[in-house]
Amino acid sequence: MFCQTTPLGSSCLDLWREKNDRLVRQAKVAQNSGLTLRRQQLAQDALEGLRGLLHSLQGLPAAVPVLPLELTVTCNFIILRASLAQGFTEDQAQDIQRGLERVLETQEQLGPRLEQGLKELWDCVLRVSSLLPELLSALHRLAGLQAALWLSADRLGDLALLLETLNGSQSGASEDRLLLLKTWSPPAEELDAPLTLQDAQGLKDVLLTAFAYRQGLQELITGNLDRALSSLHEVASGLCPRPVLVQVYTALGSCHRKMGNPQRALLYLVAALKEGSAWGPPLLEASRLYQQLGDTTAELESLELLVEALNVPCSSKAPQFLIEVELLLPPPDPASPLHCGTRSQAKHVLASRCLQTGRAEDAAEHYLDLLALLLDSSEPRFFLPRSRPGPCMPELFLEAAVALIQAGRAQDALTLCEELLSRTSSLLPKISWLWEDARKGTKELPYCPLWVSATHLLQGQAWVQLGAPKMAVSEFSRCLELLFRAIPEDKGQGAASNCEQGCKSDAALQQLRAAALISRGLEWVASGQDTKALQDFLLAVQICPGNRDTYFHLLQTLRRLDRRDEATALWRRLEAQTKGPQEGAIWSLPLYLESYLSWIGPSDREALLEEFQTSLLESCDL
Repeated sequence: MFCQTTPLGSSCLDLWREKNDRLVRQAKVAQNSGLTLRRQQLAQDALEGLRGLLHSLQGLPAAVPVLPLELTVTCNFIILRASLAQGFTEDQAQDIQRGLERVLETQEQLGPRLEQGLKELWDCVLRVSSLLPELLSALHRLAGLQAALWLSADRLGDLALLLETLNGSQSGASEDRLLLLKTWSPPAEELDAPLTLQDAQGLKDVLLTAFAYRQGLQELITGNLDRALSSLHEVASGLCPRPVLVQVYTALGSCHRKMGNPQRALLYLVAALKEGSAWGPPLLEASRLYQQLGDTTAELESLELLVEALNVPCSSKAPQFLIEVELLLPPPDPASPLHCGTRSQAKHVLASRCLQTGRAEDAAEHYLDLLALLLDSSEPRFFLPRSRPGPCMPELFLEAAVALIQAGRAQDALTLCEELLSRTSSLLPKISWLWEDARKGTKELPYCPLWVSATHLLQGQAWVQLGAPKMAVSEFSRCLELLFRAIPEDKGQGAASNCEQGCKSDAALQQLRAAALISRGLEWVASGQDTKALQDFLLAVQICPGNRDTYFHLLQTLRRLDRRDEATALWRRLEAQTKGPQEGAIWSLPLYLESYLSWIGPSDREALLEEFQTSLLESCDL
């Protein structure tokens, strides 16, 4: 039964309004409380109070005089609930839908519309809103929450249709959603209106900032740099919270770096570091900038600071009891320049860059720290390469062993390789049926044989460094035996080899076989057994014709064996390849294999060809 008055003469509407205002003030008091537990309790009590008040209002027949208050309470309840949960849920969508249905009930237009979704309800409600001017402010506030919910859910088409309807346009011609947001003009709040946690204009400002940021970041990821700059500048010049401003400045730095403006990029990154404590993204972007500039020292210093920054818990301010910009932003995309990953991922970037830039001692220490960090954590010990970004654990072991060998720590490399073998060798008996599944196209190509074979290859190189040629040849032979025995030659018939991942695996397999044959061949050369070396080099050429280093080793061996005609024919072929264009697809190889191949290549290919040409001319003169 609808109550008109109380014994004190106050209407129920006035009492409900007083309760709403009191709960809004309580939420604002909670926001300013420095005590976390008291703050949370006050806010939770306010939320429950609003829930009860809304339940009371919606338990009565919908009435136009009460609806402005009811919709205001609905908005306050949604705002407080979403801010406490730090996100929107389906419950908030249902609250909005119930509010719209209540409006239509007053116009006796609901009926079959119970079957309709939110888009149709909004269209209908905004059409009849001209008949209910007293509801306009509350409806625009509710529309702001609907827009926030759809933006957070990435329902941009629905968002655009809502904005067009709010702006009085049904053409659907405008695809510029940012312009639609700017065009939206919520009515001013009346001075005697019930208190709200956030008015429609405040919601519009948040939506503008969040949408421009999302749009700018997406344009940056897809490479539309001019449009990215425009959107990001708009965010930076608006009402942007400091944590978001850090990300905006970082994205602007990335944009200018890609556009070839390193100085401006650096200015934005410095500004990002000054704005807040979330130093990870700007430090990672700074390392990319210094790498592009060729300043290796500054690049590695940035990465070291990044590792330290990710080790320090980020202090974040308590969220406002409002719909904030951060609430409407998507989680970091791995493709985004703002995604700096975990501490272990940053440590790997640092270690790998030290290895690639020739700082082997530093690389070795960083890799050992990284392995200790990962093995002491609760993360899975092993995972397939495609299950997450970056290399898997066995590949980290192999990269670490390469760094140790390059740093002259062969004995430590042997120890590390033995540890890796103890973890992977037990998987080898299962490889036969894994390869059968790969051949049929039902499973991915197994990587374990490559890891185990590569481990024996690195052990062989460690024994070379320790001056034990017999042990080295034994390990190289073991590597080849695994590669030729455990990995069938007809695997390429499987469906997996028809995709890019399969091609990369094939390339790694061929190069690994070539590396083992070259390494063993070089040991035969060192012991004066050129005939055996010739067999290995010829087999390497046959298996991996794309590895040009093999041809140079073969040329030198043919020359030592005085097989002049074959050497001359090979020299002419190499000369033609040097002058002609390089053909064929180039697949990226694992870092450990790239580093290893750089060790066994001839020191100066051009000088070798010129020397052979000189000797050839001298023999012709004779």
